[in-house]
Amino acid sequence: MAALFLGCFLAIQNLSAQEWQTNLGKAQDLAQKNNNHIVLVFQGSDWCAPCIKLEREIWSTEEFQKLAKDHFVMLKADFPRKKQNKLPAAQEEHNKTLASKYNPNGYFPYVVVLDPSGKVLGQAGYEKSTPKAYFNKLNSF
Repeated sequence: MAALFLGCFLAIQNLSAQEWQTNLGKAQDLAQKNNNHIVLVFQGSDWCAPCIKLEREIWSTEEFQKLAKDHFVMLKADFPRKKQNKLPAAQEEHNKTLASKYNPNGYFPYVVVLDPSGKVLGQAGYEKSTPKAYFNKLNSF
């Protein structure tokens, strides 16, 4: 019974949660298929205060998730520092490759809007904003 409850709970969580990609190739395939732009987010999830604020105030809100669902493929390049949050070596390497191409100055947080081919359309950082205003900014690129 507990397993059934947990399964249902996780299924509901997945329906409402932002679906983040971690691989550029997969994100590009999805963007191409659905005629969407890619929102590439460079973050330090366990050390960067503005990154954590952006997650809490924008990405994790139901409002932003509803707005973004049919417009963006969300791609996360995380650079955690704490040992317990260490990413697999292949993911670390992939994120470093993304950073060398799209975030050579190492800004955090850094949000890059790409077309499905990987062309940069615009960029943003953290700003105190509403989810709708932030969505509109990203959507304007």
